[in-house]
Amino acid sequence: MAKTLTFGIMHLGIAFSVTYALTGSLAISGAITFIEPAVNTVAHYFFDKFWEHRERQAKALASAPEANAAAQYTAAAAA
Repeated sequence: MAKTLTFGIMHLGIAFSVTYALTGSLAISGAITFIEPAVNTVAHYFFDKFWEHRERQAKALASAPEANAAAQYTAAAAA
């Protein structure tokens, strides 16, 4: 947990430093420093949902040999 917390603090410091260097504005730098991680967290939630769905589909195909064979036949016929 300490490593994660330290990385989070480092990330905020870097985000603030880079945006301040680019904009010269404390207000913009401060806003971006906190808005970007919030947006990234929401995006990560939906990315995880997408990835879980993708993995479930792959497992379902792998566990159903007839579905897998049909998919291979369809792919071969299309080529």
